Amino acid sequence: MPIIAARRYTQGRPHPGDVAVTGVPMEDCLSPGCFDWIGLADPTAEEMDCVARQFGLHPLAVEDALNPRQLPKVEIYGHQLFVVARTAMMGGAEDAITYGQTAMFLGERFIVTVRVGSARAHADLRRALEADSEHLAEGADYVLHAVLDFIVDGYLPIADQFEEVAHSIEEAAIDQFPDPTTIRRIFRLRRELRRFERIIGPMEELTMRLAEADLPVIDPSARIWFRDVLDHVRRAMARMQSLKETLAAAVETAGLLEQHRQGVITRQLAAWAAILAVPTAIAGIYGMNFDYLPELHWRWGYPAVWAVIVAICGGLLLRFRRIGWL
Repeated sequence: MPIIAARRYTQGRPHPGDVAVTGVPMEDCLSPGCFDWIGLADPTAEEMDCVARQFGLHPLAVEDALNPRQLPKVEIYGHQLFVVARTAMMGGAEDAITYGQTAMFLGERFIVTVRVGSARAHADLRRALEADSEHLAEGADYVLHAVLDFIVDGYLPIADQFEEVAHSIEEAAIDQFPDPTTIRRIFRLRRELRRFERIIGPMEELTMRLAEADLPVIDPSARIWFRDVLDHVRRAMARMQSLKETLAAAVETAGLLEQHRQGVITRQLAAWAAILAVPTAIAGIYGMNFDYLPELHWRWGYPAVWAVIVAICGGLLLRFRRIGWL
C-alpha cells in the first residue's frame, strides 16, 4: 500500500512505530490531544477503500479523492470535513505548469492526506511539524492548515519564474517589436496564467470558508491560521493577475512603439518624396517637346532652373527638419 507515513501523535509528540492500516473500523478510544495522521500517495481504489473502512470515510468523498480533476472545495460529511486542494509546480516543458491534487479527510481524531499526481511530498513538512510539538499539539486541524500552507507556498516559485520571464520580455519589447517566437511564448504564458486562475482560483474561496465559517472539527481558535493561508492565496493570485496584465501591456507597448517607428519612417519617406517631387515636376515640364517654353532659348535659363530647384528643395529640407520629419 502506498502509505508514505502513518503516525499517531499525543500532545504533539509522535508515538514510536506506525499506525497499522488494516481496514478494521477504528474505535473511538483515543484520548484528548491524540490523533492519527495517515499520508497516502496515488493509492488504488482498493487501497483507498481499506483506509476508508478504518476511518469511516464517506464513499462520495473517497471517490472524489481519487479523481484528479477536482476543483478546490470543502464539504461536510457528518462530523468530518473533506477538503480538496490543487498543487502546482513548473513542469518539464517550457513555461508549463503541472497540476496535482491533495485531498484531506479531517476527523476529530485523525487526518488522512491523499496525494494524486503531486510530486511535492509531505516528508519535510511532517518533520518540521514534529519538531514543533507545541503547535502540533493543537490537533489535526493544525495539520490541515500546515498542509494547505505548504501547498500554497508551492505557488510562489511559479510566480517568481513567470515574473522573471515577463520582465525580460517587457524590457526587450521596449527596444524592438517581439519576433514571432517571443509572441508565441507570450501567448503560451497568458494561456498558462488563465488556466492557473481557473484551477487554483477556488482555493481562495476554500481558505475563506475555513477561516470564517463555523465548521465541524475546526476549532474556532484555529481560524487565525487559515486566515494566514487565505492571505497567501490572495497574494499569489494577485501576482498572477499582475503578470497577466504585464504580458498584455508588453504586447500593447511593443505595438505602440512599432507604430511610432513606422510613423517616423512614413514621415521621412513622405518628406523625401515631397522634396524629390520638385525637380521631377520641373524636369517633366521642360522635357516636353514644345518650341515655345519659357526661358528655353535664354542663355541663363538652365542655371536659373537649377537655382529654383535647389532653392525650393533646400527650403523644404529645412522645413521638414524643423518639424522633425527628417
